[in-house]
Amino acid sequence: MILSNLITVILFLPAAVALLMIPISDDTEHGKSNVRNLALFGSLFTFAVSLFLLFQFDTTTPDFQFVEQYAWLGGGINYKVGVDGISVLFVILTTALTPVAILAGWDAIQSRVKEYMIAFLILETAMIGVFVALDLVLFYVFFEAGLIPMFLIIGVWGGPRRVYASFKFFLYTLLGSVLMLIALIAMYGISGTTDIEVLLREGSFGPAIQTWLFLAFFASFAVKMPMWPVHTWLPDAHVEAPTAGSVILAAILLKMGGYGFLRFSLPMFPIASDMFAPMVFALSVIAIVYTSLVALAQEDMKKLIAYSSVAHMGFVTMGIFAANMQGIQGGIIQMISHGIVSGALFICVGIIYDRMHTRMIADYGGLVNRMPVYAFAFMVFTLANVGLPGTSGFVGEFLTIVGVFQVNTWVALIAATGVILSAGYALWLYRRVVFGELVKDALKAIPDMGLREKVVMAPLIAATIILGVYPIPMFDITAASVENLIQEYRADLAAHYGPDEVMVAEAGLSLRLTGGVE
Repeated sequence: MILSNLITVILFLPAAVALLMIPISDDTEHGKSNVRNLALFGSLFTFAVSLFLLFQFDTTTPDFQFVEQYAWLGGGINYKVGVDGISVLFVILTTALTPVAILAGWDAIQSRVKEYMIAFLILETAMIGVFVALDLVLFYVFFEAGLIPMFLIIGVWGGPRRVYASFKFFLYTLLGSVLMLIALIAMYGISGTTDIEVLLREGSFGPAIQTWLFLAFFASFAVKMPMWPVHTWLPDAHVEAPTAGSVILAAILLKMGGYGFLRFSLPMFPIASDMFAPMVFALSVIAIVYTSLVALAQEDMKKLIAYSSVAHMGFVTMGIFAANMQGIQGGIIQMISHGIVSGALFICVGIIYDRMHTRMIADYGGLVNRMPVYAFAFMVFTLANVGLPGTSGFVGEFLTIVGVFQVNTWVALIAATGVILSAGYALWLYRRVVFGELVKDALKAIPDMGLREKVVMAPLIAATIILGVYPIPMFDITAASVENLIQEYRADLAAHYGPDEVMVAEAGLSLRLTGGVE
């Protein structure tokens, strides 16, 4: 019974644990401890159950698996969930990083602990829902539902400018999502169904309507990524969010935009995706170069890592719209890697912030003399952020550049400069915080990482290195779905441009060559 409803169990288990917390009092230290323990147990149990998806997943088929469907709103709008080779990895990433985020904020949050943990568990359900939804309306509900708990996490438990940052985050993402809602209604009116599986298999929208639908979805996903120039909400949100909020924001919420491009834009609007790919490439390389330069000028550690996230998401969008195996596979692994590495970097900032209550780079220096274990962990994630071979960051960036190189060498060349710039700001940050003499009196008694912090960091370090050295298992999971996506995408383009034309369809640069010279 559990296996037949496995997705639903994984989806609503965190919300069920959140409901169990409601009657628990957190007025005493014992009550706070009970709430924390229950939240941690619930998230760990959800992660354990989600591993059954991997154990039972058939990597040889691109079809959706573990599909469940029940009548919901009528009119063909159903509760339908399932996973394929693309979405299953994001489900695992979500369930794996939620307990990490809960542990990261274990002692930092002392007020309204119960409400804080409930918000995180509800957010986990919403995030999982985005990746497993196979109905347009259900997808939209979960996509929007995630805004509410994150809005509260930033606005209630954030920094001094938390209200400004939370409203900016909410309004930016809501505005893009309203356009997507209009597009969903239009799709339902045209096709008569909101079933994503049916739309992927049979849906066919005309070139003109595809343009408008693509732009509406693009507005929502571009803000969520976020892409340049709609990225300005992200640094403010990261700076004001508590450590755990920054971890989830960078590791999971940003990935919803990339997942949306893979699930909707390329397969459902292939002609529009082909037409707008040059625009996406331009925005991607601007994001990679510009935000890397902005990161070099930051004095706040969180802001530097936030701008770094925008740059790394530029590689993702660039790879996805290359629409070839290397580009899309690279984009997926870049998202998974960024989820692990950026989340870990925000935890690294949180560790020393909890001790010193400052994020200013100038307030640190020489930490290796007092915190050697911390220095090692910070080094691993800094090098992964740079894209050093042997870390997960290298695999994604390398493949996306290879994929784009097959489409446009200039785009690949400009994007490659981002790797150099990332080394500049990441190593500059590490040098100023960790190396040098320990001259500041306030740092001379700072303790190294404790047991809880080591437990948090150990699996993240292991995942970063394992995925960098041996990423094949991840490629095996996604290969069938990605190959099917590319085949369908190119078949739709070939059908549109006509059988008499030999089309060089390299992700948006539609170079159509006729047979012979007129």
